[in-house]
Amino acid sequence: MDWLLPLLQLSDSALPTGAFAHSFGLETYLARGAVHDEESFRAWLERFLDLQLVPADGLAVRLAAEASAGVGRDAADTLEDLDALLHAQALPLQLRTAGVTMGRRLIEIGRNALPGPRLEQYGRLVDARRCRGHQAIAFSLIGVDHGAPADVLVRTYLFSTVTTLTQNAVRGVPLGQNAGQRVLGALRPRVEAAGRRIGSLDRRDLGAVPPGLEIAQMQHETQRARLFMS
Repeated sequence: MDWLLPLLQLSDSALPTGAFAHSFGLETYLARGAVHDEESFRAWLERFLDLQLVPADGLAVRLAAEASAGVGRDAADTLEDLDALLHAQALPLQLRTAGVTMGRRLIEIGRNALPGPRLEQYGRLVDARRCRGHQAIAFSLIGVDHGAPADVLVRTYLFSTVTTLTQNAVRGVPLGQNAGQRVLGALRPRVEAAGRRIGSLDRRDLGAVPPGLEIAQMQHETQRARLFMS
């Protein structure tokens, strides 16, 4: 359990990666009026978790943990391939930009406060412009460096993401703090189920996201008034 405290630090919503500035398309649904209260936000968050987070970042966390079992050139090549696939599958421009921006920030934080050989290898690939840098990969490698099991990393990443989005919804909808906590409590079993589902997927499933979410994320680019960057 030596990985517990590093993982708590890594998943802390106050970790300064810039996630507080992103809604990942939620703000488009707010502008439409489709999300306007606790119930409608919970419904949106469930769909975001199941339909985008699972086959994209969530799966990437598991694949990165598996790739980190390799060494040397083979591991580097696998990370390069995963980094490229993860970047390419993020079709909305803001989503791609957010993944890289937060990923490079997490690499910087990790090198300073949670260092390890796998993260350092990835950081050097980013420095050399062989990889773009992505939050899900950096998160996974930091966790593996500190001994966290892959299934724990996946569930932690999923719940950390829905927690951040809930906090952003508290500001953006707006919701009360108690409502936000009720949503998170209701999402726990769904996060567990999502983690089990990720265990059954493979790299061919990476990026299998329904177009509705992606279209909303693209529309956010030209939205007239915005609180969030994505």
